[in-house]
Amino acid sequence: MSRTSNSAASASLNQLTVNDTHSSAASAASKVSNGDFEKQIQQTETASATATPRWWESKSLEHKPLDGAYGWIVVASGCVMLMFSMGCVNSYGMYQTYYHLVQFPDEHVSTLSWVGTLQFGVMNVFGIPAGILCERVDTRLVSFVGGVIMAISLIIASFCDDAIWKLIITQGIVFSIGASLVFIPSTSIPAQWFTKRRALAVGIVVAGSGIGGLWLTPATRAMIDQLGTAWALRITGIIIFAVNSVASLFMRSRLRVQTRDKIVDFGVFRDMRFLLIFIGAVCATTGYFTPLFSLPSFAQQVVGKSNSFGTNLLTIINAASTVGRIGTGEVARLLGNINTMVMCTFVSSLSIL
Repeated sequence: MSRTSNSAASASLNQLTVNDTHSSAASAASKVSNGDFEKQIQQTETASATATPRWWESKSLEHKPLDGAYGWIVVASGCVMLMFSMGCVNSYGMYQTYYHLVQFPDEHVSTLSWVGTLQFGVMNVFGIPAGILCERVDTRLVSFVGGVIMAISLIIASFCDDAIWKLIITQGIVFSIGASLVFIPSTSIPAQWFTKRRALAVGIVVAGSGIGGLWLTPATRAMIDQLGTAWALRITGIIIFAVNSVASLFMRSRLRVQTRDKIVDFGVFRDMRFLLIFIGAVCATTGYFTPLFSLPSFAQQVVGKSNSFGTNLLTIINAASTVGRIGTGEVARLLGNINTMVMCTFVSSLSIL
């Protein structure tokens, strides 16, 4: 995650990490009160104005107004970038079904699921170095490089049709490293541009992952049926490169952040409230993507439904996720962040039962 030096952006980012996978990431952006947020931004603006950035560093845009038009451009760019980074993860179930039934019929499904598992897992682990990069390098450059890595990894994966371990490395690990470089700026930067509508703005951004899964799922299935997995991966990679290259141009940080002495502050674990939220988030995210990866093959092999039925299930999940990511931000503003997160987690658990 982007680890900005101003406490407002850090609070927004830390909450986003906990809540994004529960469709309530938008609620985290409303944690800091408007008055405190504006005061903290003023303090950071004063500090950032004294330093002259080098060519690769983010330049301060504190002269730009909060809640302005450019802020919504940043929101749109972040939404589009998440549409492909997280959207590809959400639609991996289509690839796993084809791998299991056609391409690697002798491989156990648990082995095939490592590709999707690593996509999400490595992306979160690599969020720490990605956040450090965002503190020292222009976030537009970080986002662009992330898109290039994602595109190259998928194109290389299209030639790895003879061994699953090659797909684990390319489509799983390398793709997720690039996705983290895209995910971190797109979820942390928009909060810097808003005070009044921060929850709605961040909610729209994280809804991009649901929107991506909404159309990428049937599109991926159509490409696999008509062209095979190789060309499905190549086409997706080319689209990611083209779209992300344009969107990354607008992913500008409003404040030029200052680097910190501590890369990871383990002192926060002494706060019991943080520790409980951390443990709860880890437990919840452990099974978050299981339905997305397993539903298509489960619908075909266990329930006896068609491949299109499994595709429709994933589409419905992503559609509901899109609405939930936007709506929970406003719900959290009324009921509270923790209350909303507990409610969403409880309902999700019941639905799986």
